Amino acid sequence: SEVADLLGLMHYMEGMRLITALELVAPTPDENVTVTDTELNNIPVRLYLPRRAPGGLRRAMVYFHGGGWCLGDAGMKSYDHISRRISNELNAVVVSVNYRLAPEHRFPVPFEDVYSVTKFFLQGKVLSQYGVDPARVCVAGDSAGGNLAAAVAQQLSEDPEVKTKLKAQILLYPALQALDLNLPSYQDNENKPILPRSLMIRFWSEYFTSDPALREAMASNQHIPADSEHLFPLVNWSRWLPAEMRRGHEYRGPASGGAGLARTHPGLLDPRASPLLASDARLRRLPPAYILTCEHDVLRDDGAMYAGRLRAAGVPVTHRHAKDAFHAAMMFVLWPAELAVGHRLLNAYVDWLRENL
Repeated sequence: SEVADLLGLMHYMEGMRLITALELVAPTPDENVTVTDTELNNIPVRLYLPRRAPGGLRRAMVYFHGGGWCLGDAGMKSYDHISRRISNELNAVVVSVNYRLAPEHRFPVPFEDVYSVTKFFLQGKVLSQYGVDPARVCVAGDSAGGNLAAAVAQQLSEDPEVKTKLKAQILLYPALQALDLNLPSYQDNENKPILPRSLMIRFWSEYFTSDPALREAMASNQHIPADSEHLFPLVNWSRWLPAEMRRGHEYRGPASGGAGLARTHPGLLDPRASPLLASDARLRRLPPAYILTCEHDVLRDDGAMYAGRLRAAGVPVTHRHAKDAFHAAMMFVLWPAELAVGHRLLNAYVDWLRENL
């Protein structure tokens, strides 16, 4: 992808999407679940409906896939497998959203798409149409999708038009802030598989702009202007990280700079892009959270800090930290990329949903 981009043959993310395309599977029903590609509020979704008799109102999940806001699809093999399992085992309706992607559709378009679907689905008449219990609906997502799920939960809590309250938010190795890209996890896992620091910075920058100046400033952690330093305590890892994640690191906040970049790309400081920037008052209104973090992941500290801030705001949090896992480990549950750690994380996730949704 990088070579093709440098030669001008295709955009970097177009090359990366070829990997996504190889993973796509058709919306094929099975004996347990009906699967269809459709639209909700004019946004494409993959819809999973259990075949069994409901025996009462069903649970529901609105899911947002990962891929750095630039890649991914609800129809990828692993996402399809996990959605089927949740729909079948929990007798749940699963709405997996195919939001528009950057760089063609930059922030806030992906957020607006997932918010539009969620708000539409939470209407009483829509929940009734699918036999869903309004008291048992959650949002969920992994990586960039975890970012979107956290942002959607925050916005819903303040939307006077939404009467249905979420039962839970599930954030799987989420990306939650673009202020400090030199957290201990970014340093410890700079060159680890799946998501090296350079790729995460590329995702963040492409979410906002094609201007390479932002990517360069992010790489040196000098992209936030001095007049925004009041936000730094919200992502101060020396306060919000557990001691074992701070080990061997001395706190240095981001170096100020990039005043012009922040003015040109205000999304940098927008909680809809960086949910960790939400105020304590906003966090207090949120539903219980399940947060999965992985030790060998640049995004480890984002999730751990959010767990700390949510707890401080009085929100019930289950923070499951996998010390032997890497970014996106839960996707590795199918041949030929099947790992025991993937099955363990998926089983724990489904068990939590069974007990808490």
